[in-house]
Amino acid sequence: MERSEASSELQSRLSSLSFSSFPGLTSKQCDNRPLDRLQNTDLSQSSSLSKTHADMAETKEDSGKHTEGNQEAPAELAPGEGGEETDGAGSCQLSTEIKAQMPPLKPPTTWTSAALKELKAKLRTEEDSVVTVYRGDIMTVHVPTVPEAKKVCWEFATDGYDIGFGIYFDWTPVTSRSITVHISESSDDEDEEEELEGPVSNGDVEKGSKTQTNSNLAEILPVYRQDSHLCVNGGSHDFPGEGTYLLKFDNSYSLWRNKTLYYRVYYSA
Repeated sequence: MERSEASSELQSRLSSLSFSSFPGLTSKQCDNRPLDRLQNTDLSQSSSLSKTHADMAETKEDSGKHTEGNQEAPAELAPGEGGEETDGAGSCQLSTEIKAQMPPLKPPTTWTSAALKELKAKLRTEEDSVVTVYRGDIMTVHVPTVPEAKKVCWEFATDGYDIGFGIYFDWTPVTSRSITVHISESSDDEDEEEELEGPVSNGDVEKGSKTQTNSNLAEILPVYRQDSHLCVNGGSHDFPGEGTYLLKFDNSYSLWRNKTLYYRVYYSA
């Protein structure tokens, strides 16, 4: 009985107590409850920090790669620094110097003769003096200047039909004293003139050629169609200096007819 009463009294006392009587316990419980939330917050911050560090590392790595790429890439030469540009400039300067030394060219002395049969008979006995200039072709005779002479002379005639004729002078220094003949189609000849003169405005052979001299080639007599089947055409020109004459026999305007040409070129003191 006494034990029972003591237990009842103890229970009643314990029941009368509240959490307010244990402030320390309540505070500790309140402080400990948000532990998970605090831990979650710390984890998210750690994740953010880790991501930031990773981004910084990637950025640094990318900048390193970019720097390496810039170091490995060869620097491009600016225009004018390359060898080709320098060579082109040197050639242009040389051409300008030669052109500056060019004296004005005098017109040629020309004449005609009725001794057509005599000239043809004489040239038939000489080697390489009778040739065929085929339709659409241009025959160019290269005649270099020589110190033993003072002028170049020419005579020519044709069978049955006329032919275009003109004279040019190339101021390039002479490297060979041989007289040579070059036969080309009209398109090939135009390409050659473009290389020597730059842009060329090709004129009608019946009206005379119209050229724009931009290098060492100078025009002495523009290409005109000559009635060389009716009379002998001849002429001469005094050497203006060292260089090479280009005598052009032009049949580029003919679509159907080949031309038989009788000609001779010689020097005179």
